[in-house]
Amino acid sequence: MDLLEKINSRKAQVGILGMGYVGLPLAMEFAKAGFHVTGFDVNAERVGQLCDGISYIQDVPTEEVAKFVKNGQFRATTDFDLLSEIDTINICVPTPLRKTKDPDVSYIVQAVDEIKKRLHKGQLILLESTTYPGTTDELMRPELESTGLKAGVDFYLGFSPERVDPGNPDFQTRNIPKVVGGVTAECNKHACALYETSMDTVVPVGSPQSAEMVKLLENTFRSVNIGLVNELALMCNRMNIDVWEVINAAATKPFGFMPFYPGPGLGGHCIPVDPFYLSWKARATGFEARFIELAGMINSSMPDYVATLVTESLNEQERSVKGSRVLALGVAYKSDIDDVRESPALDVIQILRKSGAEVVYHDPFVDSIKIDGDTLTSVPLNEDTLRSVQCVVVTTGHTGTDYEWVLKNCSGLVDTRNVLPGTTDPKLIRL
Repeated sequence: MDLLEKINSRKAQVGILGMGYVGLPLAMEFAKAGFHVTGFDVNAERVGQLCDGISYIQDVPTEEVAKFVKNGQFRATTDFDLLSEIDTINICVPTPLRKTKDPDVSYIVQAVDEIKKRLHKGQLILLESTTYPGTTDELMRPELESTGLKAGVDFYLGFSPERVDPGNPDFQTRNIPKVVGGVTAECNKHACALYETSMDTVVPVGSPQSAEMVKLLENTFRSVNIGLVNELALMCNRMNIDVWEVINAAATKPFGFMPFYPGPGLGGHCIPVDPFYLSWKARATGFEARFIELAGMINSSMPDYVATLVTESLNEQERSVKGSRVLALGVAYKSDIDDVRESPALDVIQILRKSGAEVVYHDPFVDSIKIDGDTLTSVPLNEDTLRSVQCVVVTTGHTGTDYEWVLKNCSGLVDTRNVLPGTTDPKLIRL
């Protein structure tokens, strides 16, 4: 039975490398489609939880994992030798930036090395991790073909960017259109066949490079526009104009405008990272991506600006930052999720601590965080906590919080998320 027959009959053994925010939801979709799925991860604790039928991803219910573990459609393992039994492999490993803002593809390299040792004819390998254009064809393909097997003939290789939006109730793995680019037409055909079993819409493109660029364009588009409104917020502050009122009024135009909103900085794995992947690749070709890098500089400066607003709030109380106690409300990178990856709230806390402030935080979704080697735990949000601090800074606008009550009971509040629109109070400073 060839691979297409195995896919269409749901007899293909599906493997996913990386059981994080991308890999686990994808595994569940393939299991729902009727496949037997093996999730690979180097984290033994994470694998143990999955084997016990427990989910640690907010968008994946524990009941769902438990169901597929119990009926035998899903298993998790740290044993990469099982890759030799797998027909299709999706790579969903982290792709962070180094401190120098260069791409760190070491996790992809490690994944490819494990696959290469067990590569066999008829296998389909798909990279989903965000990366720079050329990774699939220039980094992965030569390594896999060093086994003597040829892409498009003996095995199939392609790229399909993850488009996960944690906490989004409307768009999840299944109904987000899936862009696919294979290194050959045969690779594309096999990749599309796999995704068509589990995704509502599959969008083939002509090459992995195009698919890789799609993801970078999507998030660079957001980064640049957020950079624009962040700069507009700084400008409006100088002019004593309410930037939120301006954006909301502009958004009434039914064409030619899409609203973006300012904030304390960019968070999440993708938007703060992807533009640097693109500008790094551009520099490698001798092209300077000035527009993209300028937006990155503006967005990166926002946590420092928020810290100056906290200083302004404390100055109104005739207090210095040093020795003051500050409460950060929310440390997740966006509202109503538990994900703190690249959260600007962490930068704001770090900056204030370096200035001598004692910073505590409250977040109903995040029990603890690490700052400069210290572990901070979420404090309760009550009157005693509010009386014990000199300033509250809203860094994430979780919807379950009564911000009017917070403002009423605190000495000063800095609102970076417009959680108190239209409110006028001398204690309130709005971004």
